[in-house]
Order: sequence, then C-alpha cells, then structure tokens
Amino acid sequence: MFDIDLELIKKYDRPGPRYTSYPTAPHFNESFTSEKYLDEIIRTNNDENAPDLSLYFHLPFCDTLCYFCGCNMIITRNRDRIKDYIKYLKNEIDLLRTYLSPDRKVIQVHWGGGTPTHLNPDEIYDLISYINKNFVFAENPEIGCEIDPRGLTREHLESLRKGGFNRISMGVQDFDFKVQKAVNRVQPEEMTRQVVTWVRELGFQSVNLDLIYGLPFQTKESFEKTVDAIIDISPDRIAVFNYAHVPWMKKHMGLIKEETLPLPEEKLQILKMTIEKLTGAGYVFIGMDHFAKPEDELAIALREKKLYRNFQGYSTHAGTDLYGMGITSISQIGRCYTQNVKKEKEYFTNLEESIFPIERGVYLTDDDLIRRHVITKVMCDFELDFDAIDKKFGIEFVKYFEPGLAAMDGFIEDGLVKLEDRKLIVTGMGRLLIRNIAINFDGYIERKEDTGKYSRTV
Repeated sequence: MFDIDLELIKKYDRPGPRYTSYPTAPHFNESFTSEKYLDEIIRTNNDENAPDLSLYFHLPFCDTLCYFCGCNMIITRNRDRIKDYIKYLKNEIDLLRTYLSPDRKVIQVHWGGGTPTHLNPDEIYDLISYINKNFVFAENPEIGCEIDPRGLTREHLESLRKGGFNRISMGVQDFDFKVQKAVNRVQPEEMTRQVVTWVRELGFQSVNLDLIYGLPFQTKESFEKTVDAIIDISPDRIAVFNYAHVPWMKKHMGLIKEETLPLPEEKLQILKMTIEKLTGAGYVFIGMDHFAKPEDELAIALREKKLYRNFQGYSTHAGTDLYGMGITSISQIGRCYTQNVKKEKEYFTNLEESIFPIERGVYLTDDDLIRRHVITKVMCDFELDFDAIDKKFGIEFVKYFEPGLAAMDGFIEDGLVKLEDRKLIVTGMGRLLIRNIAINFDGYIERKEDTGKYSRTV
C-alpha cells in the first residue's frame, strides 16, 4: 500500500474527463446520423476479423428519485409505460440483429438504468430470454445487472439467474440513516445484507457494491462505520464514487442543501480512510474508484495488463464492439461512438420506421485512435511502453507526445510517475490522480478544443 498524500490531492484537484471514451462525450455531434451508424455496422460486420460483442441495455425506470443520482432515469409507476418501452427495446434488438454477422459472439451483457429490477420478475425473464434467443453467446459470458434492494424480491433475482445473469451490482451509498434520509434513499443495512445473501445462495459469481462519499451529513467517523460493514459483507468488488453536486445539470440535486455537504477537507479525510481501510482488508486498489478482491477477474486483469475501460467503467473485456440499446445508451463500434435519443417518443418513432434511434456520435480520426490507445493504456495498465506504441502506430512516441511528456516533469517531481527504459510508469499514489495524468495525452485539451464541463478528478 502507498502513503496517501492529501496535499498532493488538493494540489491536483481540478475538473477533468473520466475517459470512459476518447474523444469524450462533449465531442459527440448531431451531424453523426443513423445512416452513418448503419454504414459502420455494415463495415465492421463484413470484417472477417470483427471482434466479439458486448451488449448494453438501458432500462431507465425507477420507483423513487434519489437526489444524488446522475443517471438518465425516469421516475414512474406506470406499468403500461414500462411494457411499451420493452416492446420497442425488442424492436431495436430486431433491427440490429438484421445487420450483425451470425459468426460474432456475445461475451458480455450489462443491464443499467435507472433500475432494471423495476421490471417485475416475469418482464425480466421475458426480456433476457428474447436477448438470448437473438444473439449467439460465447461460452461463459459475463452477464451483469444493476439492482436496487428496495422493492426487490428473491423472485427478481431468481428470474435474473434463470436467464443466465451471473453478476450483480448494487448501490449502497451509505448506511447512515441521516444521510439516507437527506438523499431520499432509505436502505437499511439489513436489507442490503439480505439481498447479498440471496445473491450468493442463487449462485451468482460476483457481487459489486457502490459507495458514495461527499453526501450530506457524512463525516469520516460516520462513513467509517459504513466501510466496516461493507468489509464484513465482503463483496467481490467495491466502487467508491465521489459525489459531484451539479444542480445546474441535474435539477433534482438542488433538493440537497449545499450547507449539509461535507467540506473539501472532510471529503479528503473520508477518501483517505476508505482507501486505507479497504486495502488493509485485502482489497486491491484497481484505480480511481474501484477495488476488488485479489482473486477477482478485475484484479487479475490488472496484474496481467488486460484491464480495459469503457462506458461501464473498468472492464475485463478489451476490444469488443459495444452495442448500446435503449434511450440515451452509448455504442462503441469500429471507429465510432454513438448515443441514442433521450426521449421515449422519439425512440419509439424511429424504431417504428426501422431507423436506428441515433441522436449524436463521432467518427474517430487516426489521431483519435492513437490517443485513445495511449489514454486507455495509462488508465488501465498504469504504464506506457513507448517502443510498443511506436511499433503499433508507426510513430515516434517521444516526438508525437512531446507536449504531454513535457508536462510529466511536475508529476515526476511529486512522485506520481516515473520515466525509465522508455516507459512511463504510474506510481501507487499516481493511480489516485490518473485522470490528471491522462489529460496530458488528450489532443482536444492540448489544442484547446475542449469545452466540456467535467466532474473534479478526486
């Protein structure tokens, strides 16, 4: 374990991309149409070396509003509205399946939201059965779902397991009742423990629990109790996210009173304590906000330099084509990123006309492909091998990234990176500030072409 230097964190705390894509989402544009998306689908599926598939399904519905939520969600209890959405989601599956090569296999599926388990057990099994019927799956695919224990029954989990799901991710945020009440998400510890017990009894391979620091009324002492309880529950993976209070982007966040939020110094103490507690309990610090047990696939991928990063965060499946379905979902195929429309009505209308419901996207230039590779390597391997990059792209790394390397001097002085044997190596402390390091290889920021508003890096 490395020593956590809070002064360094303060020094480098600034807004910056999370690099779940490169170019980042602000560079997606509406000139990228559904026709261009279809062209790329056809092009990539005619490639005999086309990669395996990853599928994402966005199920946006929630029963109640969590005030801290930054997701694209819809609060509803209208079951007919949910049924209509599922019908059109199946239409999108049908449309995509028309163009996919039958030789391509699915190795990863993820349901996100919203709250996918806002669907009832029959709806869950019906949808996953439809997915299973329409795609060819590799042996032992990773199939995960985000769940909310509030309102969840064992039957929900039984439907997921019966349909082939083997991974579960669940939000906890904080077990302190005062915090839960302030963010409108009351979820007793006993409820979380019960759901984890069901998950294990039903034979799911992995469970991830999400925590958030920086919420109202949190203190180092109160959050330490939550961390201790999480360690006792012993999930396979833990994500610890920094709450970004952006009421100008998400109006409902205005329901959180700013004066109740912990001060920056308190937030840093909470973060330091959490990292020390989790690593002290044996969890491997993957990077940024992810932790995993040493035997977990995420920790193994880190050791073997097979870690990857996409819109679902850190992943063990590099190089897939990611097809996102449902409103607001993002796809990453070939040389493009696309995002679906945000409104249900527009989504339905497009699919009724057999048109991919694309709102915006971006086609990657050769420079984008080089920089995406470099940023992915620094974010996932925490190392850059200059010779390997030279060979892969036919460039001179030192010359191509001269401004970025020049900016490393300060990071080297602060012990965040090392340069040796034509390699840039990120230290343990550097992993906490990996976004700050990656920014220096971003061509849009270097050329002052980036206008995105990002969350703070720590």
